[in-house]
Amino acid sequence: MSRLRRPPARVWVWTAATLVVVVVAVLAWRGSDAAATSSTTADPAVPVGGALAAQVAQTWSAEPGPAAPRRVVESGRVLLTSDDGVAMLDPATGEEAWHYTRANARLCDATAVDGLVVVLFSTGGRCNELTALRADTGDRLWYRSVGFRADATLASTDRIVLAMSPTGLTTVDPTGNNIRWHTPAPEGCRFTAADVGSTGVAALQQCADGDVQAMLLDGFAGTPLWTRDLGVTSAQLVGADRVVDVVVGDDLQVLSPADGSTVQTVPLGPDADDAAPLQAGLADAAVVWLRGTAYVLDAATGAVRWSVPALGLPSTGTGKGDPTSVVVPEDGAFVTRDLTTGTETARSTTTDEVPAGGRTSVVGPSVVVASADLVAAFR
Repeated sequence: MSRLRRPPARVWVWTAATLVVVVVAVLAWRGSDAAATSSTTADPAVPVGGALAAQVAQTWSAEPGPAAPRRVVESGRVLLTSDDGVAMLDPATGEEAWHYTRANARLCDATAVDGLVVVLFSTGGRCNELTALRADTGDRLWYRSVGFRADATLASTDRIVLAMSPTGLTTVDPTGNNIRWHTPAPEGCRFTAADVGSTGVAALQQCADGDVQAMLLDGFAGTPLWTRDLGVTSAQLVGADRVVDVVVGDDLQVLSPADGSTVQTVPLGPDADDAAPLQAGLADAAVVWLRGTAYVLDAATGAVRWSVPALGLPSTGTGKGDPTSVVVPEDGAFVTRDLTTGTETARSTTTDEVPAGGRTSVVGPSVVVASADLVAAFR
């Protein structure tokens, strides 16, 4: 019988080196972003027709994470945030269609626009990673590194995503990954609020021991269009869609997008809660909700067409073509009203509690109300 021979020393060296490479690769993968990311995809939502029923009930609800997005309905699904990512839900059932989460990161904020969900993550002290996901399927479209502050938040309008913090404003192209422009706050000043809409990027700026200034910048170029001293040390920015408006004391001041001059002053009731004012642009009007009342403002003049007590910001009635109606969340009902006159054209009653201070969206026969604390659907 022949004697068994030991392999040459070089074989042992090669084997040991291979094992080391495998172990290092496994450890690297376990600590990588890929291992920490949980991502699923889905087929696009099937469009559902139908109108709101005469009586509706809450079908599901969910609590969003700390970074609750302002706009939650996109591509027929509902955006829900968590501490570590986002998910898109079926508006009728609340069942998850797809999700994207990061175990090694914190979600700073998210926004839905142009068929996309844009998410901002922090993997350290700053909010440093932007990712765009297709809202209908969950597929990743693009990724880029950024250097935003830890308290950065997002807002969006058609073709613009705005990242804002007290020290600067930055816009990003949502369908690409390029930063369009960045504007730092002047030395000794800070941005106290900012929003983006059809008029551009509106912001409130305050310098040391100074009054609040309202300003408007071009949404695509970042060019300053005007700056207006409000003459007070405290003010609230309402929105920048169709008109720019601010709350000063107990008045809503509607500012001209052309030069910042006050075109209308609307007396308000007392501030009964701390709910943030909300605004959206619909056709030739701006729809505003604040202090328990919904206002429809004419986009050309800023004049109040009509107003009604409401629990939150109204939604378009059908979402098809140019909107001619809004659905107003009122006490015990979702009321469809003519956009021009405010005349009631339909009513869907409910015995379930409607979240206060939220944005209302209609998806087929379902209505979704999203506040900072709760997302609830009724059907």
